[in-house]
Amino acid sequence: MNITGKAHVYLVDNIDTDRIIPGKYTKTLDISSLAEHVLEDLDPDFSTTVRNGDLLVAGSNFGCGSSREQAPIALKAAGVSAVVAKSFARIFFRNAINIGLLVIEAPEHQIQNGASLSIDLENGLVESDGQTWAATKMPQVMMDILNAGGLVNLLKKDGGYNK
Repeated sequence: MNITGKAHVYLVDNIDTDRIIPGKYTKTLDISSLAEHVLEDLDPDFSTTVRNGDLLVAGSNFGCGSSREQAPIALKAAGVSAVVAKSFARIFFRNAINIGLLVIEAPEHQIQNGASLSIDLENGLVESDGQTWAATKMPQVMMDILNAGGLVNLLKKDGGYNK
């Protein structure tokens, strides 16, 4: 699986779930409302500049803080196809995979804002402007979850997951 898109880069460490989607907006089941407010405290223009298929790029410990699932849901609803970060908070990482949002660690990346970005999941590589960085390879079970569009979809498919 290869993913390509435009990079929206925020090389800030410790972007917590409250900065991804402020808690005051998490009391709704309206996913489009979450998308309207995603990253507004970090970049008030993000929800209007992000396009379907774009990629979010961050520093270390992305998604720290609470375990709210609305954070990856808001990113996915806004059109973000993947998040590349130097590292992730573990609970955010699992929540993202579980809802079908690709997250990939590239600890040494030097991706520039607006760059065209390509992710090669099979080989664990991230490429931008002729530079390539090693990334964590995604285990097959996580690839299966992502390919199904999330954990619930995978478990519904063909009577469950039996690998």
